Amino acid sequence: MLQIEIDNGSGFCFGVTTAIQKAEEELAKGNTLYCLGDIVHNGMECDRLRQMGLVTINHDEMRQLHDVKVLLRAHGEPPATYELARQNHIEIIDATCPVVLQLQKKIKRQYEAQCQQPSANSQIVIFGKKGHAEVLGLVGQTQSSAIVIESFEEVKKLDFSRDIYLYSQTTKSLDEFHHIIEYIQQHISADATFKSFDTICRSVANRMPNISSFAAKHDLILFVCGRKSSNGKVLFNECLRVNPNTHLIEGPDEISPQWLEGIRTVGICGATSTPKWLMEQCRDAILEG
Repeated sequence: MLQIEIDNGSGFCFGVTTAIQKAEEELAKGNTLYCLGDIVHNGMECDRLRQMGLVTINHDEMRQLHDVKVLLRAHGEPPATYELARQNHIEIIDATCPVVLQLQKKIKRQYEAQCQQPSANSQIVIFGKKGHAEVLGLVGQTQSSAIVIESFEEVKKLDFSRDIYLYSQTTKSLDEFHHIIEYIQQHISADATFKSFDTICRSVANRMPNISSFAAKHDLILFVCGRKSSNGKVLFNECLRVNPNTHLIEGPDEISPQWLEGIRTVGICGATSTPKWLMEQCRDAILEG
């Protein structure tokens, strides 16, 4: 008989859960609520909230709004967004994840300290995905002067004769971050200062070893995740590394019956942006199939 297990450690992280709760509370009052960008990188969850009345907008559309309520999702926003809201009399419902908020404050303090010492000639470096909502919010704390590196290869482009202050997007790989730190330590000039700040969210980082052991336990892994999810890509690749019989799906409609042939155990897991109800739908689809 086919056994199916849903990973207990998968599902929304604290920041995403809080953002969705804030949206649901506001929508329950019958008010119009706008959300700046997808509230979570999961199309099916976004559709569910859209049916409740949540209106997703982009930055250009926000500029046209006045006297409304706009929710800022867990990823955070740059200072310019708050200034726009002030000018347009927009009430902000701020669901920025506390971990992201602390990181924004750290980077802003470092940038302000540099501005007071222009001769320092230092570099604020962020290990993160270029164009990602969280990274845009972080770079915005520095008047867009921070340098973003997406991978270990890009660290080689830094100027090692100048001071380097290294931060990380909260959902990046801890191992790759440490690899980057080691490289900078080996190459930084003796006259330059290097400081690194481990700003990776542990509720996300800890999922790596947990999801590895989960993936190893099963014949087939179904990784349920929106294809836009940065964190999802990292976790999916870890599952794939441990168990080559891993498939990324956005929902139950993408499950192929051929995958289940000769399979005894199926593990269903997902990203920090994957709702539990969606993983349960995938399980039910297999059982009903």
